[in-house]
Amino acid sequence: MDALTRIAALREQLRYHNQKYYNEDAPEISDFDYDVLQRELRALEAEHPEYADPDSPTVRVGGAASGKFSKVQHAYPLESLQDVFSFEELQEFFERVEGTVGAAEYAVELKIDGLSVALEYENGIFVRGATRGDGQVGEDVTENLRTITDIPQTLENAPPHLIIRGEVYMKKQVFEELNAALELAEKPLLANPRNAAAGSLRQKDSRITAARRLSIFCFNIQNSDELPLGSHVEALDYLKSLGFTVSPFYRLFRDPADVRAEITRMGETRGELGFDIDGAVVKVNRFDQRAVLGSTAKFPRWAAAYKYPPEEKETLLKDIVITVGRTGVLTPNAVLEPVRLAGTSVSRATLHNRDFIRSLDVRIGDTVLVRKAGEIIPEILRVNPDKRPLDAVPYEMPRVCPVCGAPVLDDEDEAAMRCTGAECPAQLLRNLMHFASRDAMDIDGCGQAVLQGLIDAGLVKSAADLYSLEAGQAEQLDRMGKKSAKNLMDSIADSRTRDLSRLLFAFGIRHVGQKAGKILSNHFGSLDAVLAATEEELTEIRDIGATTAQSIVQWREQEQSQHLIARLREAGVNFTGEKTATSDLFAGKTIVVTGTLSTLSRKEATELIERLGGKASGSVSKKTSFVVAGEAAGSKLKKANDLGIQVLTEEEFIQMTQEA
Repeated sequence: MDALTRIAALREQLRYHNQKYYNEDAPEISDFDYDVLQRELRALEAEHPEYADPDSPTVRVGGAASGKFSKVQHAYPLESLQDVFSFEELQEFFERVEGTVGAAEYAVELKIDGLSVALEYENGIFVRGATRGDGQVGEDVTENLRTITDIPQTLENAPPHLIIRGEVYMKKQVFEELNAALELAEKPLLANPRNAAAGSLRQKDSRITAARRLSIFCFNIQNSDELPLGSHVEALDYLKSLGFTVSPFYRLFRDPADVRAEITRMGETRGELGFDIDGAVVKVNRFDQRAVLGSTAKFPRWAAAYKYPPEEKETLLKDIVITVGRTGVLTPNAVLEPVRLAGTSVSRATLHNRDFIRSLDVRIGDTVLVRKAGEIIPEILRVNPDKRPLDAVPYEMPRVCPVCGAPVLDDEDEAAMRCTGAECPAQLLRNLMHFASRDAMDIDGCGQAVLQGLIDAGLVKSAADLYSLEAGQAEQLDRMGKKSAKNLMDSIADSRTRDLSRLLFAFGIRHVGQKAGKILSNHFGSLDAVLAATEEELTEIRDIGATTAQSIVQWREQEQSQHLIARLREAGVNFTGEKTATSDLFAGKTIVVTGTLSTLSRKEATELIERLGGKASGSVSKKTSFVVAGEAAGSKLKKANDLGIQVLTEEEFIQMTQEA
């Protein structure tokens, strides 16, 4: 491949990864791998100046303002930093600096892995905050930044105009708690704290940002030339005096050897920090020397970012153990001979899932290469086949849950394997939250904090235990007074009378949602009839497919499910359904309502169709019996006309229902 072709390919790759990292907060490669690509491109461009391009990723800062927020033109550019990857390269930085300005002092700071922002104050009042974007133009995220408690809204004894640069980040503990909540809600987990911080800051709803509990370290005064400050350390001390949380652990050195020692110390202890870093920043301290050194089109010449390479070491995989998550997912984890990585001793690494184990063909007894590049959980990169024991055998995931012994659902279409136990202790909180949710048994006051308190106190080990709870026991929970406890007990008592359709949904049977619960309740009328139905009888019911039927049969045959049902029966929970269909006028018919109706809401129209035995659908197809079209009916009406499906006005539909 010739140089021009390779340069073009690298630029395209880097622009793609810039988009994923800066604008979508969804990077696909590590920072280190990105830096390797950029360094290769920079070297090729230096060898071939005839291919220079002012829009090259080596010249422009990676991000760009998106259309989600209004754009902000930075009064002072938010420059990127020149990365160095070895002490040899860092020495070249020292020689360039001292060859230009003579002896210098260097401030050394942690390089926080977050999202860079500029904070603007007028007469001591925070008036605007923006992301870095491409360094010249960013996004206005003022309201979201106001939710960060580390950012002062007003300053005492502040100058008329002040622009502060900082790094918004998410603490590791907050990140872990956020992912735990997402896991409970069965939503995609966030990749790392940096992505979580960036995505949280760029929410359109500032309430979401507030709930993410972001933090910030401030590290620069952008308009320091307007203030009587002579150095970087003076500026940091001044920021602290104004109430800002500044970049931690900054120290000042004259000897480059001491700088290198400090960078080494930071690298060895980074795993002990409560936040992620991806390097150390070295800055010339005095502002007058910075002015002489100046900047390139992209980087200041007075600073360098030493990037810690991802540490990779070989160690022995002693065992594979399975943990069961709150949603029942079985996760394999490698037990390792302890090895020191990124300043901490690593004895475990995630193996992600069944497919990951298969792709690596990792086995107990293997020698494996482990990496920890700033991630919270280390991972195995590959197996050393030359060191594999002769008796090592392929690993097979367990067929039963290691926590409760229930069968494991092995769906080849998914990488995840799940415990199916109705009373599995590992899933208890998630199962209780679902059971008590509004669309299930609707137990008011049974939020996550209350349920966790009941679990921690040993009062609830199954949904059935809610019905044996006493008011005095509930009162012992944190922030639970007598009135709250009484309201909780009343709501639990009321839930005994909920319709069968809600109970079927509350069980959390895979593929049985609210709609399937209503269909089963209407068809069978009692839980006992549902439990007695054969798989064939279940599949004969309209809208209950083979997969759902099989899931119901598998669930009801488990000992834990039978135990839960028996205890709920003893507690007096209702097992019968109130048949919602009052007529068979629309039996076997699929009806679509589109547009705005003048006398019925969409929900009321749906309930009316179901009461008359029909199925309310949200999409038009050849199976649609007829369409009810209100005002401003759009594409669904057009599709109905194209398919030759009968269309009724609201008046015609109402008249038809009155005939029932």
